[in-house]
Amino acid sequence: MKRYSFIAALLLIAFTACQPKNNNTDQVDSTRKALEENFKPLAPDTAAMAKYTKVEMVTDLGRIELALFDATPKHRDNFLKLVRSRYYEGTLFHRIIKEFMVQAGDPDSKGAKPGMMLGQGGPGYNLDAEISDTLYHFKGALAAARQGDEVNPERKSSGSQFYIVTGKPVSAGEMKDVLRQKAFMKFMQDPENISYQMRYQVATQRQDGAALQELQSELEKKVGPMAEKAYQNLPQRVKQIYATWGGSPFLDQDYTVFGFVTKGYELLEALQNAETGEGDRPLKDIRILSLRVLP
Repeated sequence: MKRYSFIAALLLIAFTACQPKNNNTDQVDSTRKALEENFKPLAPDTAAMAKYTKVEMVTDLGRIELALFDATPKHRDNFLKLVRSRYYEGTLFHRIIKEFMVQAGDPDSKGAKPGMMLGQGGPGYNLDAEISDTLYHFKGALAAARQGDEVNPERKSSGSQFYIVTGKPVSAGEMKDVLRQKAFMKFMQDPENISYQMRYQVATQRQDGAALQELQSELEKKVGPMAEKAYQNLPQRVKQIYATWGGSPFLDQDYTVFGFVTKGYELLEALQNAETGEGDRPLKDIRILSLRVLP
């Protein structure tokens, strides 16, 4: 979760709700056609990752190969240390959300009873964030889990828990919505803009619809250009991969991406399709049997 007040959260809901929704079938078809014409299918270049250190993970459902990026040396070295010490063996994929991510690495999950809530365990330390604006949450990205901004403003990573992005294709409109919400949160977190929260609170208490509408209009004028600029500055290749390959762009620049799947997408699909229960934990345990550093 982001670090912002309850009022800001309500403002975000109101701000998002006031955006025009594309429910027209002709518009949807037009958007799809534009994507097909402007964005030929493009996947991340896993061949270019051959130079990085690789790790093979074996699970109950199959194998997967991960490349660890040199751009995030603290996370790379920590992951390799845990792999070599066999730290992950017997841990579960304890949280799975389809078309979002699969999460593992909680030592408390070893031998955990059915229904036990997981996700709080670790090695007793966190890692300094190595967040990069050039590493994205494309489908297949390996990233570090962490606590939310409200208790972890430095965005430090869990010492052991990680997730792999599954995600889905993201249209241009959806990408702009993501960037609009990010711009909104950045704007609202600026102490100089606290007056907008105060105005929302007063208008809500008075049930003043006109004042709320005026505030939303002002926010669009402030945030809209910020979001449009962010979209225009996004590399075309990144837009193309998100549009045709998929991922979870709302996580970008908020969590540390430190690796990528290079082989084993069949396993990733099997993992994300596992039936889950309370807390998004799979109803049938899926264990990490082994991890090894590849030569």
